[in-house]
Amino acid sequence: MTAAGAAADRSDRSVAGRPAVEVDGLAFAYPDGRQVLFGIDLTVAHGERVAVLGPNGAGKTTLMLHLNGILTAGAGSIRVAGMPVTSGNMREIRRRVGLVFQDPDDQLFMPTVGQDVAFGPANLGLRGAELAERVADALAAVGLAGYAERAPHHLSLGERRRAAVATVLAMRPDVLVLDEPSANLDPAGRRELAEVLGGLELTLIMVTHDLPYALQLCPRSVILDEGVIAADGPTAALLSDEPLMAAHRLELPFGFNPRHVLAKSSELMS
Repeated sequence: MTAAGAAADRSDRSVAGRPAVEVDGLAFAYPDGRQVLFGIDLTVAHGERVAVLGPNGAGKTTLMLHLNGILTAGAGSIRVAGMPVTSGNMREIRRRVGLVFQDPDDQLFMPTVGQDVAFGPANLGLRGAELAERVADALAAVGLAGYAERAPHHLSLGERRRAAVATVLAMRPDVLVLDEPSANLDPAGRRELAEVLGGLELTLIMVTHDLPYALQLCPRSVILDEGVIAADGPTAALLSDEPLMAAHRLELPFGFNPRHVLAKSSELMS
């Protein structure tokens, strides 16, 4: 075993049994002095799917940007599989935690989709057949097999968003973090992305205003408001709590009843 391999093996053993993500007392203020997070505590288990809900300005995206070190804590700590999110660990943290931004154009900047998907693994040193396999596997996982030579700007918004997911999956992350994944998608694009996300076997954290999407994809949700976690529990229970929803300016679409949706899903599965 090489020295690098031995180090990786020691790292894997040292984090065995730890949660996928641990946020402990996270506080953060922007340079202008505006404090956005006030002591966030959040633990996400391996394989868990958690939606982060809340009104505009609650601190949801700020929290998301801390999970792979784009922003660094003013106080408190974050660990990914036991590894602190610190400057010395940043390369490995960003391999383990993949962020998908709301605007896919923030992640698609190469002439072809295949080059975009290859960009991250190539920066890790992958070449040749191994890199080609990474690209092919990631595109297949998002339903875009055969799109490697397409220009990103020729894709629909739904296809671009799935291509952005592929750029992250090519890094083989442990945790996938998404910011408003269903925003501005038409019904077909929304469904296609949900099918992709529902089929992924990794930890998923989804920041969203789309409450039906949260119910569809995430059994657990947390409500973040004014920089603190105001509620944490089963998504259906939170969405069915009318006083809680009203207190945090969360509104379901007209006629949408989470209890009815769950009851219908149970009938279809039985």
